[in-house]
Amino acid sequence: MRTLRVTTVGNSAGVILPKDILERLRVSKGDVLYLVEEPDGYKITPYNKEFVEQMDLAENIMREDKDVLKVLAK
Repeated sequence: MRTLRVTTVGNSAGVILPKDILERLRVSKGDVLYLVEEPDGYKITPYNKEFVEQMDLAENIMREDKDVLKVLAK
């Protein structure tokens, strides 16, 4: 477990993530992270599960309705 301190960032508040945590998350300055609420607290992740699920659903629809989409594209 790591302890992070809330600090002032401009007119807001933020936490500083140590270099080793950024490396483990495979992120760097400017990347987007997601704060996910879970039953036992919060999780910070570079991965948006809901977005991936929506994209999988869209790909399935595009595959199944390929002919309809071609007609609509004309």
